[in-house]
Formats: sequence, structure tokens, C-alpha cells
Amino acid sequence: MAVSDPLALEPTDELAFTLHKRVEVVVAPEEEILNSLNIIFSESMDTADDLLTEMVAEDEGLLDNVLEAIPDLIDSDDAAPVIKLVNRILFQAVSDQASDVHIEPGPGVVNIRVRIDGILYDRLAPPRHYLPFLASRIKVMADLDIAEKRLPQDGRFNFTVAERKIDVRVSVIPTSEGERLVLRLLDKGSAHLRLKDLGLDRDNLDRFVRLITKPHGIILSTGPTGSGKTTTLYAALSRLNSKESNIITIEDPVEYNLPGVGQIQVNSKIGLDFARGLRSVLRHDPDIIMIGEIRDMETSEIAIQAALTGHLVFSTLHTNDAPSAVTRLVDMGIEPYLVSSTVTGVLAQRLVRILCPRCKEPHQPAPETLSRAGLDQTSLNGARVFRARGCSHCLQTGYRGRTGIYELMLLDDTIQQTLIHSPEANAIRDAALKAGMKTLLSDGLEKVRDGITSLEEVLRVTSA
Repeated sequence: MAVSDPLALEPTDELAFTLHKRVEVVVAPEEEILNSLNIIFSESMDTADDLLTEMVAEDEGLLDNVLEAIPDLIDSDDAAPVIKLVNRILFQAVSDQASDVHIEPGPGVVNIRVRIDGILYDRLAPPRHYLPFLASRIKVMADLDIAEKRLPQDGRFNFTVAERKIDVRVSVIPTSEGERLVLRLLDKGSAHLRLKDLGLDRDNLDRFVRLITKPHGIILSTGPTGSGKTTTLYAALSRLNSKESNIITIEDPVEYNLPGVGQIQVNSKIGLDFARGLRSVLRHDPDIIMIGEIRDMETSEIAIQAALTGHLVFSTLHTNDAPSAVTRLVDMGIEPYLVSSTVTGVLAQRLVRILCPRCKEPHQPAPETLSRAGLDQTSLNGARVFRARGCSHCLQTGYRGRTGIYELMLLDDTIQQTLIHSPEANAIRDAALKAGMKTLLSDGLEKVRDGITSLEEVLRVTSA
């Protein structure tokens, strides 16, 4: 029997007594034991498709006990039909390592899709009249008003799968076809990544670590929604977290709990926005501040004042590349000399899917694919390039997991002077490239040469 605590003798004794046999104990990490339990229960349980087939055949008791409490999903076999269906959808989403579940009403059916590694896949299509029951169950779980169907609602709930705690953020919006729901799944157990696990190459990792250990300044993480900006900042804060530092964050929402860090949740309903929260944070003697996002001039002004008064400030922006981030601050109304004197570095990023190690296959990229990347046949330097194929291990997608590609711009004297005299993204980009900045595409091509991802995947996220 595999155990994580060999000194807990009671379970071993009970099993030996039940089986009337000698039990040999082996020590294994708790995470591996829970993963094995998930696999076993996943194989033994009916899938959501099987359960839906049975429900459509019987179509009885859909709304029975919809107000039941949320169980451990492994222990929910005796629940009412619609509860079992919701539980199976969530269980399969967690097993597939999905980040989101979409429940979308359509003509005659409810389309249920999951986002895995950034891509949406169809999963189920129950009959249209199941929508009110699915929506009601999820609203009950998220403590929302089941009678309100005209206004958007947001909520959250937790559930467990074999002792893995999953936090779910729920968003409900009314559409012409009916209520549409999106569930964002956050695995509390896999939240704390280290910087070296994010996909930064050795050079960028060393430069970024030196950047975040400076005593003051603003460090920006930039990219589109879902590109891993917040995860990168969490990893940086985890690296800096110590008893000697007072770290406070203001976020919308707080995605993961960082032990020893004060985390503030933005609440627009009571007037607690980023600017107001940031003013209060500055009165709490912080050493390091993280702002979930710089959205307006007021927030950016306070962040710059914080950096000028000796604080280290982390934040995110929505721009396509690193040079555009400082231009965006200028566009908000911040003077270029203030941006140049406070922003110390910008990290732009994207997430690319990792090729499945079991089924990836070598191939020669097509000339038009190379042309899109601005390359020719000799550009890959004879590297062995792989492409996705698909197998049961990767759910026939050809990919399993994601990693980051990065563009790190450090504001040296040349870039600072360029920003002051010509705060245009192209001029700043030219100065950064001369200073040795590696672009997103260049970093992605290195991962293609290393066999980590495919050329098509890099082109997909960099829009080359």
C-alpha cells in the first residue's frame, strides 16, 4: 500500500484486518497518490457522455435535489441526475486539465465546451431543455440568484476531487438564446510555479532575476488575456517572499493565495478600485506592491509615485509587445521622463502548447509556413523540427501542457533617452533590439529547434 505518511499506522492496520493479509507499505508523494486515485476513479466512473445518454433516455427527476451541498466529486454517485451530470462535467474538466468550461445555449442543444491549453474543444451537447436545470444547479453552487435571468451575475465556489481543492469562478450572462455560463477552474494545489519552470531561457531568466531584485522601480508584464502574466508575477513574488519584506497585492480577482502576502480583492460595488486600494496600500509600509492591472491614468500615476518613493512595483498591461507597454503609459498621460525614470523592465509573453512527447513526429516545415515566419530553409540550422500528431495520452490534440515564450526589455540609458525624445513603439523597439532584446518570435523559434513546440504553434500565438 502506498502511503505519504508511514507513521500513520491505523489505515494500514485496518486494511490488513479487512484483507486478512500482511500489508507491505511503500512511501510515495501525496500528489502522486492523489493523481493515481483520480486516474482510477476516472476510469471506473461513467463519463459525462454515458450519463447524458442515460438521462436523455429516462429524462426524469432533472431538478431533484438541485439544492444539495457540493460533495467530493468522487463520492457523488448517488446524487440526482442533473447534479451527477454537472459533477461529471467538472470531474472530466479537471482530469483533462481544462482551464474553463463553457455552457452555451444554441438552437435545440446546449453546447458544452472546455478550454484545454488555450484551445476550446466540444465535449457535450445535451438537449436545449436541460439548460435551466444546469444553470440552476451551477447558480446554487456559486450562491447566485436562481430566479434572476435578466442580469449578468458573478460568483464562485469550491469543490474537491480526491482531496484536490478546485476553486471555480462563475460568470453568467443573459443572451437571446438563454443564459450563457463560463466556469474558470483554478487548481489551488498547482498554483505556485517557480520562475525556472515558466519557460524563460537561461539568459532571460538571469536578467529577469536581477531585475526583480532591484530595490525599487516598476516591472511590467504584458500580453493578451490568458497569456500567463499573473502567473509570472506570482512566481516573481514567491521568489521575493521573505520575512524581511512586506508584500501587498491588489488584484481583480485574487486568483491564488500566497502565504505571507497581503492580498486585496478589488470590489467596484463599494468603490474599492485599483487606485483607491493602492493609496491605502501605500500607508501600510510595503516594500513590494503588485497591482493586478494598470487600467487608467490615476492608477499609473500612483504606481509611478510609489516607485519614485522607493517601492518595487509589479503590474500588468494589455499590449502586444514589450516596447508598446511604455508607449501605452505615455498615451495614458504620463510624462515620458517619468516613465523612463521609473519603469526598469517589461516582460512580454505568450503561451505555446508543448508537443506531446509520446506522439510528436519529425517533419519538414512547408515553404509557406517558413515564409510566414520570415525564414528560409536554412534558417533552422539543420534542427530537427517536430509537429503534432495526436494520441490517447494527449486527447488526440498532439499537445500536452503549455510553456511561455518571452520578450524581455530592460530600460538601459539608450532606451530611456529614446523614450524621452521619441516615445514611439517602433523607435523604442529598434533601440531595444540593438541592446540585445530577443523577440517573442525568436524565443519561440528556439523552442521549435529544441523540439518543445511546433512552428505552427509559435506562429499562431505571435501572429507572424
